[in-house]
Amino acid sequence: MSTSLPTSPVDLTDPRTGAPRGTSVRSRLPEVGAAVSAARAALPDWSTLTPKDRGRRLDRLAGLVEEHAAEYAARERAGTGKPESETTGEIEQVADLFRFFATAARARTAPAAGLLVAGHESWVRWEPIGVVGVVVPWNYPLLMAAWRCAPALAAGNTVVVKPAETTPDSLELLSEHAGRALGPDVLVHLPGDRETGRLLVESAVDMVAFTGSGRAGADVATRAGTRRVSLELGGNAPAIVLPDAPDDTWEALADAVTYNAGQSCAAPARVITLPENYEAAVEGLAAALASRLAGRDFGPLNNPDQMDRYDRLIASSGAKRNLVGGIAPAPGEEAGHWRPTTLLADLPDDDPAVTEEVFGPLLTVQRADGLPAALALANGVPQALAASVWTTDLTAGLELVAALDAGETWLNCHLVQTAELPHGGRGASGHGTDLSTLALQEYQRPKTVTVRLGRRS
Repeated sequence: MSTSLPTSPVDLTDPRTGAPRGTSVRSRLPEVGAAVSAARAALPDWSTLTPKDRGRRLDRLAGLVEEHAAEYAARERAGTGKPESETTGEIEQVADLFRFFATAARARTAPAAGLLVAGHESWVRWEPIGVVGVVVPWNYPLLMAAWRCAPALAAGNTVVVKPAETTPDSLELLSEHAGRALGPDVLVHLPGDRETGRLLVESAVDMVAFTGSGRAGADVATRAGTRRVSLELGGNAPAIVLPDAPDDTWEALADAVTYNAGQSCAAPARVITLPENYEAAVEGLAAALASRLAGRDFGPLNNPDQMDRYDRLIASSGAKRNLVGGIAPAPGEEAGHWRPTTLLADLPDDDPAVTEEVFGPLLTVQRADGLPAALALANGVPQALAASVWTTDLTAGLELVAALDAGETWLNCHLVQTAELPHGGRGASGHGTDLSTLALQEYQRPKTVTVRLGRRS
């Protein structure tokens, strides 16, 4: 039973040094129940606010995030090890997301309104679902929380958000600021481990929004039962590179796969070429990756479990060419969770590094005999979250983008995202929508209202 599991604090580690950095709470059934009850009590006042009034409060929260950006960034770096250049941009995105959804909810239009049945007037009310349990991963602790919480709150729900056990820091601060800007317990922070997440999913929440692994997502869906579930379950993004790809393709792909040390569900993972540009791709990518040093140009892996998994995938690969970059940790950070860039080439199509989500600064290169074969390789894994195509032939590029099985695609770029554009997966990458006004539908339910006009004779 869950009550017999450890309740001692979670030991936290700085991934830059590998050294202890304190502890966090390991919430169990009493804490989970209290968090959900608090969010339930806050729901009536929050949900009955007008979109304008909720928007004003969300805008106030965005202002607090900006005002305390340095503290947020420091907390993000402590938990993730990300360099300042990455955390600064992500904090800006978090504030932007709360501002975007502060106004997006006011711009919604209801479908099917008007005189649709003779003698009757009809319209659709969009109503909040209730209390949303949000579970977010350690790769983007604050940003992924904003992706989930901002539309949920804008739609009139209250939220209980559980961070990963290794990265509770920034969400604790966000919860504090939300209490000031939104009202008490509109956004509740629930630190803990995996069992805490299971307890939250099984609690009296009305919906679960989960971002994490495919295996964990399947478990969430089972535990949630008939309640609504929004799942973002990772990716294994292909990048189809044609012989006429832009000159900066290798540098751009190297930038994308080393951002956050490759620990991004949408990061490029599998480079697919034609025979005539295969060797050029291996050479160009090897040079671009080798120029980026872990510790100097990008951060560490997040935790020992992720390091072990990453190392096992590389060790189990049948690649005949394993081209490894270097590391350059700062003084005192030599024992951090650093892993160099890696390029794997001349490997079978069913290699573990191809079929599984690696989640690190690694690219594989595959050779396809023609465009149909390249497309088959790109669409040949269970995950279908993101993909890119690289070519100066706009027609060919757009045709390939249309044929890719992915929720988000790019042409001659990768990892370019904004609040206005939706992000979501297919297949084993889950279902649901983050970002854009479409995300509001994840956290609302429609109610049709039909009124008979006139009087009975």
